[in-house]
Amino acid sequence: MLVFKFGGASIKNAEAIKNMASIIKKYSDERLLVVVSAMGKTTNALEDLLDKSRKGESTIDALNHLKEYHLNIVSELFGLKNTPTEQLNGIFSDLEKALVSESSYDEHYDQVVSKGELLSSTIVEQYLSSTGINTTWADSRNYICTDDNFRSAYVNWEESLIEINKLNRILDQGIILTQGFIGKAENGKTTTLGREGSDFSAAVFATCLNADSVTVWKDVPGILNADPKLVADAQLFNQLPYKEAAEMTYYGASVIHPKTIKPLANKNIPLYVRSFDHPDEPGTIIHECELEAILPTTIIKTDQCLVSFKVIDFSFINEENLSLIFGELAKLDIKINIMQNSAISFSIVIDYRPDKVEALLGHMKDHFEIRYNTGLVLATVKNYQQNQIDEYRKGKKLLLEQISRNNYRALIGS
Repeated sequence: MLVFKFGGASIKNAEAIKNMASIIKKYSDERLLVVVSAMGKTTNALEDLLDKSRKGESTIDALNHLKEYHLNIVSELFGLKNTPTEQLNGIFSDLEKALVSESSYDEHYDQVVSKGELLSSTIVEQYLSSTGINTTWADSRNYICTDDNFRSAYVNWEESLIEINKLNRILDQGIILTQGFIGKAENGKTTTLGREGSDFSAAVFATCLNADSVTVWKDVPGILNADPKLVADAQLFNQLPYKEAAEMTYYGASVIHPKTIKPLANKNIPLYVRSFDHPDEPGTIIHECELEAILPTTIIKTDQCLVSFKVIDFSFINEENLSLIFGELAKLDIKINIMQNSAISFSIVIDYRPDKVEALLGHMKDHFEIRYNTGLVLATVKNYQQNQIDEYRKGKKLLLEQISRNNYRALIGS
């Protein structure tokens, strides 16, 4: 049994969807579950719609533009016959209603942004069926059960296992097409698993179904040791151990969602990262293996925020102060990308989300003097060589630097 995941770039237009169908057709005799993301930059567009709505601005033009984008793809795929226009209109109608809400931002976000995957999966399922591929559309919210931690929901594995195993009888009849990124809380509300969470969705389905493998189809040849847009001579990994791949995602490598590796490693399910433009090439396999040497890997995280807490009562940064800070970070679900302390201050680097930062400052201002900087870049070089460290130190404004046996990390200001 196989699980495939296709991201937004692989279904961004009619030509891309046709290419996706040609890949799936080669595996149509397999028991196959396919997970899709929203099309192209739809998630970004939905986030923009949400922000306009919450600011009280008109959403008419942006909504019409998004609708036109999807209907143009439908027109190119189907012409005038058997189009899923009625289903899409229903989703857009639900989207308009979802935009009007007085709920918290995170809950509002999930009800709006989740519509992208519903739109894409509706179009793709009907197109696959029209080409003769026996395909069943499944609503992942009926199978991936979560808590109500909106925007970064935690999977209830016990409940999800029960529900996902119900898909086995459908897999015996043909391919299942479902959505990544989204699940459902016990209260019936739609939840999302975190930005770019479709990889994790694929891992959840694969783990519960005891899949033979997961394949993530990307617009890159596999996992590279650097972003090819930033490093001209980026090299391809033919294979990676689970542990190395997990660390790369932790430090910010964007090819695979950070939560994806652990459940697959626990079940020893290999993960392939392959190119949808060159589907006959092997790409990268992540599995249990040992490598004598691993290429230095450069990982860049942008839009970082440095927050520094300084004690205000002439005491030191001690366990009590650290417990206070970590407790608040846990409550706000803020992940630390790097941290460092001196006798009287403690600094953390986090992804910049204004709402989270403002909440953190508000809750901690009575305990610490707090300063923060935004617009920063965090560079990590795994398995570094000295010349790479020397290069990062040339002409750059380094706000923070750490060196360990295997990793070099530098926070760079503008």
